[in-house]
Amino acid sequence: MIFAKLTKFLAAGALAVSVAAPLTSVAARADSLTIGFSQIGSESGWRAAETKVAKIEAEKRGITLKIADAQQKQENQIKAIRSFIAQGVDAIFVAPVVATGWDTVLGEAKQANIPVVLLDRDIDTKDKSLYLTAVTSDQVLEGKVAGDWLAKQTGGKCDIVELQGTVGSSPAINRKKGFEQAIASHPDMKITRSQSGDFTRAGGKEVMESFIKATNGGKGICAVYAHNDDMMIGAIQAMKEAGLKPGKDILTVSIDSVPDMFKAMADGDANATVELSPNMAGPAFDAIAAYKKSGTVPPKWIQTPSTLHLPDTAQAEYDKRKDMY
Repeated sequence: MIFAKLTKFLAAGALAVSVAAPLTSVAARADSLTIGFSQIGSESGWRAAETKVAKIEAEKRGITLKIADAQQKQENQIKAIRSFIAQGVDAIFVAPVVATGWDTVLGEAKQANIPVVLLDRDIDTKDKSLYLTAVTSDQVLEGKVAGDWLAKQTGGKCDIVELQGTVGSSPAINRKKGFEQAIASHPDMKITRSQSGDFTRAGGKEVMESFIKATNGGKGICAVYAHNDDMMIGAIQAMKEAGLKPGKDILTVSIDSVPDMFKAMADGDANATVELSPNMAGPAFDAIAAYKKSGTVPPKWIQTPSTLHLPDTAQAEYDKRKDMY
């Protein structure tokens, strides 16, 4: 039932992505393709949705998709990639848990002539030939959209606490960078405290509890910026348990746009979220199919959109997505 609803949702274009013209024409089924997907894990609602959508998109195209859950450990991802190489898969998808440390194993894939596609996260390497393309959002832009909204909302005056994602991951690095760029021109906006919640609800709650204790019950905190919604949902719980009114006493802005965040906004407990589409696999499958069929080399970056959502559309967005994550 959930798969049927999500397939209908994707077909309606609600999770459409901007893909270069040569890729959008790939309509043929790729029945002979076997693709290995080294997924980070299931640390958030968004991550689980990305995995689910990948399965649906593979089924639509007749692709055999092998998924390895790394449980948020790079060493597990490296083992999975080597296993996929040994199996002789046609391509490998990687959602890298951290940005560094990939050159050796991706070099092994390159030596085996197995193209690699990065999903939703980039890597830090000087050798861009190690991967065919990266299907990601503009993570710096995501942070900037969040910061621009908060600056406008507060008139450029706000003491902010920040819930960072996994240390060393590209979303944590880039979403912080974009947010800081957005508030840099506002001297009365500053991040007063910043700590990693590891992209989890439990981590977000724990860090927010420490922020509240360190500020005499949250006094002086104007807003919370979280690198993903799950950490913010944990932070909202911490604020409520401390007797605060999230969304009113302390403003919130985060990234992902998972259903629970839309529910929080509809309930008045949150203020803004920047959408990250979970359909990273669809464009990646099209890129691989075109590359395998005719040697068409995709652009090095296939960008998905970043959309700001506010409470006025939260209930409608929640109703649309609630069974799909």
